[in-house]
Amino acid sequence: MGAPAAIQTSRRNVTGYLPIENYGLIGNMHTCALVGIDGSIDFMCWPDFDSPSIFCRLLDKDKGGYFSICPPAEKSYTTKQQYLPSSNILQTRYIHEEGVVDLVDFFPRPKSTHVVTKATKATKQSSFREAVAVQDELKKWLVRRVECIRGEVDLDVEIFPAFDYARGKHKTDLVLSDHPPGCLESKTVTFSSEGVKLQLDVTIDHGEEDAICPTVSFKKKKKPGMLGEGVVCHISLQEGQAISFVLRDDIPNHITRDVTTEVLDRQQHDTQSYWFNWISRSKYKGRWREVVSRSLLLLKLLTFEPTGAIIAAPTFSIPEEIGGERNWDYRFCWVRDSSFTIYILLRMGFTEEADAYMNFISERFRKSRSPEGALPIMFTIRGETEIPEIELNHLSGYRGSAPVRIGNGAAYHLQFDIYGELLDGIYLYNKYGKPVTWEQWVAVREILDYVLTIWKEPDMSIWEVRSRKQNYTYSKVMLWVAFDRGLRLAEKRCLPCPNRAKWLETRDEIYEDIMTKGYSHNIRSFVQSYESGDLLDSSILIAPLVFFISPNDPRFLRTMDRILMSPEKGGLTSTGLVYRYNTEQSEDGVGGREGAFSMCTFWLVEALTRAGVYDSKYLVRAVNIFENMLSFSNHLGMFSEEISRSGEQLGNTPQAFSHLALISAAFNLDRATDFKR
Repeated sequence: MGAPAAIQTSRRNVTGYLPIENYGLIGNMHTCALVGIDGSIDFMCWPDFDSPSIFCRLLDKDKGGYFSICPPAEKSYTTKQQYLPSSNILQTRYIHEEGVVDLVDFFPRPKSTHVVTKATKATKQSSFREAVAVQDELKKWLVRRVECIRGEVDLDVEIFPAFDYARGKHKTDLVLSDHPPGCLESKTVTFSSEGVKLQLDVTIDHGEEDAICPTVSFKKKKKPGMLGEGVVCHISLQEGQAISFVLRDDIPNHITRDVTTEVLDRQQHDTQSYWFNWISRSKYKGRWREVVSRSLLLLKLLTFEPTGAIIAAPTFSIPEEIGGERNWDYRFCWVRDSSFTIYILLRMGFTEEADAYMNFISERFRKSRSPEGALPIMFTIRGETEIPEIELNHLSGYRGSAPVRIGNGAAYHLQFDIYGELLDGIYLYNKYGKPVTWEQWVAVREILDYVLTIWKEPDMSIWEVRSRKQNYTYSKVMLWVAFDRGLRLAEKRCLPCPNRAKWLETRDEIYEDIMTKGYSHNIRSFVQSYESGDLLDSSILIAPLVFFISPNDPRFLRTMDRILMSPEKGGLTSTGLVYRYNTEQSEDGVGGREGAFSMCTFWLVEALTRAGVYDSKYLVRAVNIFENMLSFSNHLGMFSEEISRSGEQLGNTPQAFSHLALISAAFNLDRATDFKR
C-alpha cells in the first residue's frame, strides 16, 4: 500500500482541507492525534480522548488550530507516509532532489519492569518469590522528531493551538526565542489557557558539534479568526542533523525537567519495543496478516487504558456527506460493540484487553441500569451516562459540513438490539475467555427478565434514526440472540434459571415474529422493519453471523442476492460497496445522503463466506469483494466509517467497528478458503 504523493498536498490549497483518508493516527491509549500526509497535526484532544480539542483544523481551517512541520509552500516535494514496522510510530518522509528529511511522530509508551512482590501470609510458607510487571512512568508527551537523511532541507514549523474546541483564549510566551548550541534548557514556548497549560520543549539531537549548527528561533504570530497567538520558525537541516519538538503539560515539577536527546531516544526505543511486543502476541497467522495486524494496532490505540473502554472512533463530526448534517461525536463506548470486540480480542489472543474490556462492560451492566432495568446504549470512557449533545456553531465543519457536534443525543435512544450484542459478548467471553461470575449471571437474569417486558415495543434501531420508532428487523434478531445466549449460558454452566421456560417461549415467539413480519413475500427478502414495506436494510447480513438463520437458507440467500444488486435496481451494493439502506426512500429523521458503510461491506463478505461453505460460488464472491474493499483503505490501512460515491473516505476515522468487521471477515474467510484448499 503506497502512500499518496505530494500532488495530494496541493488539494489543501484549493479547499483548505486534506482528504479524510490522508491522515495517520498516533496515540498513547489516553488520547491520540491525526497527522496529515503534509506533516500537519490537524486533530488532537488533550489530555484524554473526550477532552476538548487543542488542534482541530480538520473541522475549521481558519479557527481550529494545528501543529505543522513541512517544507515551505513554494517547494515541490514528494511525500511518503508509513508506520515503522510493527508499531504505531508514524514516519512522514519529504523527498526532494536537493534533500530528504524524515518526520517521526509518536506518543511515548513506557516499558515494564518485573518487581518481586513482598511476602504475604499466603506466600510466607513457600520459598518461591512472585514478581509482577510494573509499568514505568507514562510520559504524556507528543513527540515530533525531524532528521535530514540526505542533502539539505528547509522546514517551516508552525504551532497554533486553539483551546477548548477553539472557544478558549490563550496567552503565548517565548521562554527561549532562540535555542543556541549547548543550551541545557529545553523549555522554549508556553501556551496558557484557562483550563490547560502546555509547553513546547526543543532539543537539537544531532548537529551541535558541527561548524554549521541548526538554529531554532521562534517568533509569535497572530492569525485571523484565532483567539490567541501561535509561534512559527524556519529551520535548515543538513544531512545528519536532527531536531525534536515535544509538546506536554506545563507543570512546575516535571519528573523529566529538561528533554534531552538521550531521553527521547530511550522513549522512542521503549515505544517501539512496546508495540512490537504487543502485536507479537497476535495468534493470527492467516492471509492478509499485515492488514489484520494494522487493524489490531489501531484498535489498541482506541483503548482508554485506565478503564479498558474502547471508543467507537477518536474523532467527532467528520461528515458522512460533504456539506451535509450527518456529523456525530464517536468518542464514546457503545454497548453494541461489545460482542464484536470481545470475540476479536479473544480469538486473536489478546486476553488482557478482553478482560479489561469485559470488566468495564460488566461494571456498567451491573450498576448503570435504570430503575426499570433498561441499559444505556453508550458510556463515556469512564463509564458515565450523561452525554449531552452540543452544537459548536463557531466552527464551520470539514469543508463546510455543519453543524459540528460534540456529545451524542443518541445516548438516550431506545435501541433494543444492544441486549443481544451484550449477551452475545458475555456468552463468547464465557466460551473463549473466563467463566462468568455469579454476580454477572444474576445481572444477566435481571436484564433478560426486563427484556421480556419490552421486546414487542418499537425502537430506533442500530442506525440510531431520529424519526419515528419502528419494529426494526435487526433489533428483533438481536433480541432473539439475547434470549438464545442466556439459555445457552445457563445450559452450558448449569446455572439456575427460574424463568427458563419463559425465556424459551419468548425466544421462539420472536423467531416466528421475524419470519412472519420481517420478511416480504413481495420482494422475497427480509426488510428493514415490520412497518417499512419493501425497504431493504443491510444490517440483516448479521443474521447468519449470530446463528439466527443458516447461511444457505433460501430466504437469506435471496436477501443477500438482492442486497448485491445496485441501488438503481433495488439493491444496496455499488462498486462492491454496501450501503446501510436507501436514504432517499427511508425517512430516518436526519436528511441528506451518505456513503457506503465499511462495516456492512465486511458483514457481506462474512455472510458470503459462510454461504460459501455450502456453495463455492459464494466463496469466490467473498474473496473478490473483500479484496476490492481493502483497496478503499487509506495508504496506512485505515478505514473510516463510510466510503463516498467518489471513492473518498467519509465519517469519523478510524472507526473501530469497521476494523473489527474487517478482522472477523479476514479470520473467517481465511479459514474457509484454507478448508477449500
